[in-house]
Order: sequence, then C-alpha cells, then structure tokens
Amino acid sequence: MKTIFIVGIALVILGGAVLGYDHYTYTTTENVLQIGPLKANVEQTHTVQLPPILGWLLIAAGAGAIVFGLWSRK
Repeated sequence: MKTIFIVGIALVILGGAVLGYDHYTYTTTENVLQIGPLKANVEQTHTVQLPPILGWLLIAAGAGAIVFGLWSRK
C-alpha cells in the first residue's frame, strides 16, 4: 500500500497549500463586440475564495491515508 501512503502525503501538502493560499485569481478574455473585422475584447479578473475548512479536511484525509498506508504494511 505504498501508493496510498504517497497519496496521503500529497493530500497533506495540498491541504497546507490551501491554508496558505486562501484564494486564487484568473483572467478571462471575452469578445463583447464584433463589427466586420473590428473586434472589441474585455478582460475580466475572477477571484475564487477557498474556505479554510477545505484545507483542514484535506490534511485530515491525508493523515488518515498515511496512517492507513503504514498500518496496512504490517
């Protein structure tokens, strides 16, 4: 069960990253007007908030997977 142990470590790292970076931002480009060969585009910035409980749940799931991975080796 080495795979579940590695997945557990990845979940703990991902949970820590979610706690450290509670939001991320991305930009989209939208075509708002097109008249013949002329185009007008607008760039919009979107922010996605990540709840802290998500980070804690990922850490808890990762810890559980690590314990299960270690326990199943015996």
